[in-house]
Order: sequence, then structure tokens, then C-alpha cells
Amino acid sequence: MKFGLATLLTVLASTKVAVDAFAPHTPVSSRQATYHNKNGLVMKDFPKPNLEDTENYRNYEKLSQSFGSTLKAGAEQKKKVAIIGGGLSGLACAKYLVDAGHEPTVYEARDVLGGKVSAWQDADGDWIETGLHIFFGAYPNMMNLFAELGIHDRLQWKVHKMIFAMQELPGEFTTFDFIPGIPAPFNFGLAILMNQKMLTLGEKLQTAPPLLPMLIEGQEFIDRQDELSVLDFMRKYGMPERINEEVFISMAKALDFIDPDKLSMTVVLTAMNRFLNEDNGLQMAFLDGNQPDRLCAPMVEHIEARGGTVLTSTPIKEIVTNNDGSIKHLQLRNGKKVEADEYVSAMPVDIVKRMIPKNWQNMPYFRQFDELEGIPVINLHMWFDRKLKAVDHLCFSRS
Repeated sequence: MKFGLATLLTVLASTKVAVDAFAPHTPVSSRQATYHNKNGLVMKDFPKPNLEDTENYRNYEKLSQSFGSTLKAGAEQKKKVAIIGGGLSGLACAKYLVDAGHEPTVYEARDVLGGKVSAWQDADGDWIETGLHIFFGAYPNMMNLFAELGIHDRLQWKVHKMIFAMQELPGEFTTFDFIPGIPAPFNFGLAILMNQKMLTLGEKLQTAPPLLPMLIEGQEFIDRQDELSVLDFMRKYGMPERINEEVFISMAKALDFIDPDKLSMTVVLTAMNRFLNEDNGLQMAFLDGNQPDRLCAPMVEHIEARGGTVLTSTPIKEIVTNNDGSIKHLQLRNGKKVEADEYVSAMPVDIVKRMIPKNWQNMPYFRQFDELEGIPVINLHMWFDRKLKAVDHLCFSRS
């Protein structure tokens, strides 16, 4: 998941006193690291939580393994696949296609892979990232991918808690603390009840009933809320207005970079349902370096070692179609043509809308694209000459 600066403040430094107050829990591996920076500040990683012991993880692990078994293509079934876009979705698509015995080629327009997780080095050697990226325990596909690539040790897990900046008290923070050994969703409920700064007891009790159908009915109830914005849902079910200021604003901006009055409640409930139903779903990890080197590069190595190809600086000019609307070929900006058995778009919404061939634009399926709208995001990177706050974690702002 990607977070904008307006939503988050992360300061990767803490004093030893603050770090020692965080006790590691639910260890699966023995890896635990402590880092000292040049100012003597201490940062601490925690053992990887037990991510594998969930129904979601087991389901996605089984699906992933099927690409190399039941979905494995024979020599006569092998297909040449052109994938437009070298972000995580395009690279993941190519990874699983080569696992299934096919021959994918990824075409990335820019000179760097990763899409929304891309990063560059400036003249000083500092990495400029396309926003801050966090890995949650409730990401079964991503956690399974890390396991398959053998790079789980590149995740730096933090203590299981959520930290919020106090909107009316600049420089002050409050937390939702998850107690080890308490199963979901009770660990989340207890974390909220124990917090005394964000909501009153009455507001907490008023917030819970509207969310119970999400836990009981699951995705069926969640999908029915798609026409309601977060604010519409709150007011329909009588949730206190302050829950928007204290929680939903930061959630909406973290999930989709927009305010709660513009975001479908289905998006928020889908995330909450996943997080609330997994013991370690809200535990967070940082990648131990820049995404192109630490995440994208292993994916490329996996793809190319099995017969796939990943190309950068290879923009697509046009999707050329036959008279019947089927794809004839891809026209590259360098004048070359790409013909394949199958074609996959892994492009952002604003780009794919521009790339739709004219004879597709009036088809009912593609007319749905008219309702899709990209959300512009600006990320600012600021370097300070001193520590801002003793927080070795992710901080949610409610600006």
C-alpha cells in the first residue's frame, strides 16, 4: 500500500528508552536487529509475525503453487504474452506466467521499474521514492511472493501497534496497542478500548454496531455499500462525526489519497475486514532499501531465469486492432511492432484510458472506463538536520 505525505509522517529513529519499551512477540523467525545511526539513536526490528497461519494466506499460497502444477502449460500450450507496464502488477503477472511455463515480455515506458513503487537516486546519492510504502501482515499475496523469491529477510517488521499524530496537539502521538496472544478481531477492539485520547467510551460503543455486519456477513455486506461514501455510511448508521476526524480521514487518504466524502465505503470496509480478521493483519514492515533493487530486481531475475524478458525505456505508442476488434499488434514508439498470443495491460488508469483503441471506446465494457478517474498525488521528500520525534514506526497524520 502507498501512503502520501499529507497522510503520513514517518521518522525512522527512536531512543533506546522508547525501543526497550516495545517487547517482541509472536516470533516465527529469530531475526531481530538493532541499528544505531551516527547520532546514537536506535532503531529496532521485530521478528516476523506468523503470517502463514491464516486461511487467506493458505488459499493464496495454494493458488500460487498451482501455476507450477495444475496450471503448468505443456509445450503445445505455451503462449507468448506481451505485458504493458513494469510496475508490481506487470512484474507479478510475468512472474506467475513464467511459473506456468509461458513466455512473457514486460514493456515499461520509463527507465525504472516499479510503477507506484519506483525510486531514483539524486545527485547526492539519496533515494527519491514514489511515496512511502508499507507492507502489512494482511497482504497474503505479497507475503507469499516474498516467500517464493526468498526475500522475507528484506522486510523490517515493527512492533504491532498503530501510531496517530494528535491533530490538536502538534508533536504529540497516541497509539492503538495490540496485546500479544489476543486473537482477531478482539485484539483490535481491545486496542481501541484501551486508547483514551482519540474517542470517548460512548463514541466507541456507538461506532461498533454499524461494523458488525461486516464481520458477520463479510464481503456480501461490504459490496452493498459501494454506492455510499464513507461519510454517507457514517450518517446512515449513526456513527459519531468524530470517528471521521480521528480515523476515517487518515484511512481514506492512506487507501486512495482522497477525502472520506469522495471514497466508497466498500474500499474502507474491505481493508478493515481483512485487517480485523487476521491476528497480525495490522502489523507493519518497511522494506530494508529502495524498491527497485530490493523488490523489483529479484522479480526480474526470477522472470528472466525462466525464459521471460523485462524491457525498460520501451514505450508503447498504440494498440493496433484488426477489423473485428481483436489486437493485431502493439506499435512501439521506436517503430517496432510486437505480436503476441495474448496481451495484458498493467497500466495506470489515466494511461490505459488514453491507450484504448478507437473501435473499443463505444463497447459497453470499455465505456465503464469513463467512470474511472486517476487521483493526482504529489510526494515531497524533506531532509532534516536533526531527529523529529522518537518514533521508530509509521505515523498516521490526520491533516
